Amino acid sequence: MRTLHEKLVKFFKSEDGPTAVEYAVMVALIIVVSIAAITTLGTKVSSTFSGAAAAIQ
Repeated sequence: MRTLHEKLVKFFKSEDGPTAVEYAVMVALIIVVSIAAITTLGTKVSSTFSGAAAAIQ
C-alpha cells in the first residue's frame, strides 16, 4: 500500500502532463492563426491577380 501511495504522490507532483497540455494548446492556436492568415491572404491575392488580368486584357 505504501508504494501505491508514493506512486500517486509522484504522479500528481510530476509536471509532464501540464507541459504536454500547454504544447497542445499552443499548437492549436498556431493552427487557427495560420488558417485565418492563409484565408485572408488567399482572398487578397486572388483579387489582385483578377485585377491584373483585367488590366492586361
